[in-house]
Amino acid sequence: VQLQASGGGLVQAGGFLRLSCAASGRYAMGWFRQAPGREREFVAAISRSGAGTVYADSVKGRFTISRDNAKNTVYLQMNSLKPEDTAVYYCAAKIGAYSSSHVSDYDFWGQGTQVTVSS
Repeated sequence: VQLQASGGGLVQAGGFLRLSCAASGRYAMGWFRQAPGREREFVAAISRSGAGTVYADSVKGRFTISRDNAKNTVYLQMNSLKPEDTAVYYCAAKIGAYSSSHVSDYDFWGQGTQVTVSS
């Protein structure tokens, strides 16, 4: 399985970015992030069909995960960005229909894309 994440960059606080992750098949998908010196943490996930989504409390109301199954692509729209959102963002794929917030439940990982939010 190949996962290609893109869309990261440098943005000012209050700004927005949209991350994309193209997969070589259809899976339940998740976005995670890892800041320097910290463990990888859950951000958002979406079921294989797109009917179910789940978010970390820290991003709820600001981030939206969605998918285009015709393109096997998952998106993370990030609005009202804060400096504490700065991290490398990873997309991950999970075999099965249902998403998960646990790192250990995911079977495949993309290479990561850097998001930097300046204050």
